Amino acid sequence: MNLTKKPVTGMKDILPREMEIRNYVMQQIRETYTEFGFTQIETPCVEHIENLNSKQGGENEKLIFKIMKRGEKLKLAEAKSENDLTDSGLRYDLTLPLSRFYANNANELPSPFKALQMGPVWRADRPQKGRFRQFMQCDIDILGEASHIAEIELILATTTVLGKIGFKNFTIRINDRRILKAMAAYCGFPESSYDEVFIILDKMDKIGEEGVEKELVEAGFSQESADKYMELFRQTTPDAEGVKTLREKLNGYLDPKYADDLISIINSAEAAKQADFHMAFDPTLVRGMSYYTGPIFEISMDEFGSSVGGGGRYDEMVGKFIGQPVPAVGFSIGFERIVMLLLDSGFQVPGSVVKKAYLIDKKCSSEQILATEAKAMAERKAGQTVNVLMAKKNRRFQKDQLTAEGYTEIEDVYAN
Repeated sequence: MNLTKKPVTGMKDILPREMEIRNYVMQQIRETYTEFGFTQIETPCVEHIENLNSKQGGENEKLIFKIMKRGEKLKLAEAKSENDLTDSGLRYDLTLPLSRFYANNANELPSPFKALQMGPVWRADRPQKGRFRQFMQCDIDILGEASHIAEIELILATTTVLGKIGFKNFTIRINDRRILKAMAAYCGFPESSYDEVFIILDKMDKIGEEGVEKELVEAGFSQESADKYMELFRQTTPDAEGVKTLREKLNGYLDPKYADDLISIINSAEAAKQADFHMAFDPTLVRGMSYYTGPIFEISMDEFGSSVGGGGRYDEMVGKFIGQPVPAVGFSIGFERIVMLLLDSGFQVPGSVVKKAYLIDKKCSSEQILATEAKAMAERKAGQTVNVLMAKKNRRFQKDQLTAEGYTEIEDVYAN
């Protein structure tokens, strides 16, 4: 049997240089979110298949890595479909597992509960630059808080950590699913077709207004509704004033409180921010997950062509586990894309400790080796990173490799 040295398609090996950046980013995330009152939890990588297939994960439910039943439960001869062979799968995000976690442990958790969760997730997606089948997610969520203070806290925490890492001049695009529905109702689209309308609207950044209008008509919607819909977007500015415009236009279709809350989120985040970013109202923002019930948001950066993070309110998901609604809202940083941007920009982890190497000649005595190790131990105790190695025949090449790894001091140890 021939062994394959390359990783499985969509997975990747992580080299030391990237691992250093990943660890640094995770450290900044953990420290910053802790300062905002979030506490870290962990959920299993494997979830019940009925939870994963609960029609809350949108397109991700088509991308589940399913796990076959084991032992006596696996009855191949009796299986009539794939569902008869599986009882669990790898999680495709951290939100569904968090909802199950909260439903199972609510009595032992404070209310509201501010959760920090970091871990790998899996989707059988088509791999591309910045997108893998296994990738790290970093989420913060607030459960048990119905007011929009939760959205403000999430936006400020997320933007603060991005600012600490070094990102500037990025945008938090924000919308509300209830505004989306009110706009569709105002324009005469049937409620049963909202999802189809939103799928087409979500293509706005790729095909433009004319393309969206054309697809709506081709999908069987009236030209009048399509024209009215496009006119709404043309009249709406990308700021709090744009929300006010829609609040007036959609009178009778939209509860004004939803618009007022969104205005408050935008203004509060702008006033309290520490990082270099701006808030933008985007009435075309859809977010694919069907579990979103209120405000939704995404992070846009000029350096990257698509979103590098997003989230929103999902007040109904926990209730599907316990039979009563629990307000919940979360924000996820696009960890892999952020790391990729840092790698591509030649980012150097700040404040790295001194890295020193000793190259011991093969002719050195045991006493010299012992003395070098003792010296290295003392320097490690003082906070330095010290690597003790036997010198190779091509010492120059070895030193070049160490320099590339960030070693700034390299000392040769020769035989006395």
